[in-house]
Amino acid sequence: MSKILIRGAKVLGGEPQDVLIEGAQIAAVGTGLPDEGAQVVEAGGKVLLPGLVDLHTHLREPGREDSETVLTGTRAAASGGYTAVFAMANTFPVADTAGVVEQVYRLGQEHGYCDVQPIGAVTVGLDGKKLAELGAMHESAAGVTVFSDDGKCVDDAVIMRRALEYVKAFGGVVAQHAQEPRLTEGAQMNEGVVSAELGLGGWPAVAEESIIARDVLLAEHVGSRVHICHLSTAGSVEIIRWAKSRGIDVTAEVTPHHLLLTDELVRTYNPVYKVNPPLRTERDVLALREALADGTIDIVATDHAPHPHEDKDCEWAAAAMGMVGLETALSVVQETMVDTGLLTWAGVADRMSFKPARIGQAGGHGRPVSAGEPANLTLVDTAYRGSVDPKGFASRSRNTPYQGRELPGRVTHTWLRGKATLVDGKLT
Repeated sequence: MSKILIRGAKVLGGEPQDVLIEGAQIAAVGTGLPDEGAQVVEAGGKVLLPGLVDLHTHLREPGREDSETVLTGTRAAASGGYTAVFAMANTFPVADTAGVVEQVYRLGQEHGYCDVQPIGAVTVGLDGKKLAELGAMHESAAGVTVFSDDGKCVDDAVIMRRALEYVKAFGGVVAQHAQEPRLTEGAQMNEGVVSAELGLGGWPAVAEESIIARDVLLAEHVGSRVHICHLSTAGSVEIIRWAKSRGIDVTAEVTPHHLLLTDELVRTYNPVYKVNPPLRTERDVLALREALADGTIDIVATDHAPHPHEDKDCEWAAAAMGMVGLETALSVVQETMVDTGLLTWAGVADRMSFKPARIGQAGGHGRPVSAGEPANLTLVDTAYRGSVDPKGFASRSRNTPYQGRELPGRVTHTWLRGKATLVDGKLT
């Protein structure tokens, strides 16, 4: 049985401690632990967190392997400190059957850089007309518990109600991409001062907020769970805050890019900033940060959306929407939430590991850093600062909005059940 001693790490940002890993588990946590027979990782000054869990990743396989594969996507995840990711269903073919979700699940098992939990489609082909095989996907080897048509909104209220009723039977959750399609026809960016000046089609905040308001009321009516993907507006925050005060079983996520970037960047016409939902205003960014800090927004999810070069290196109107995010997420959260004093590292562990694992029912992940727990861990050099260079990404795609930008923090080690997937910043 292999033994690893992580010496002098700040566990969840606290006082330095040693963590001993034996096999797939944490054997002991304390000070002055013996290193006999163990591989020693000197972690003085670094922060040790439970392995991160991403509830919103696009791995593109099957069908768009030119953008990403399960292998390259999970390597990117390990580089970013993740030990589990939830793979969205908008693949080709769509993950709307037991066969497709099992394929994705088994590819994750084969590659071994992190656990891959497929998300099943809510409707057949993401068309919003007929419920997909929710029960069959749940009962498959993949054990699907989260369902989403992400990339499209389940805009039919009856279909959404039926989905919430169906997943309630086995404790599942519907993750909604909140976008009223009629209100966003031809939309290219956030509707506001910048869109008016640039003459680009506006994407109003109400297109997101109206769907969230409807769905939290449906969840209350049915007595089911709903999760809201990539919140982007101050108004959405207020609706979630109201719903929680009412006792509605709703959770919500925010992406790193919506915590940092604003629609002012669209003035460059660089399609790397084109994303769904769009970058919003500074007011929205500050509201999202405050909501993540006070728990109104439950988690950070990357919405890692890789695209090949030709889908982004084109005119704005023709460009695909989306940004890669797995390898920069923790750095952005450090800059926007930790370095600003809004969250502690324990709070980061809660928003990026404990809660996403709980929402997605990812067994063995999001666990305390204590003896007897699975050794799913990530070590972060929080003092590091450096410019983002996408040439060094493990992801197959390079569509990052942070190229050349200096960000803090660097993941140096990641362990999946005691096996190192990243050592000194390099994939094993």
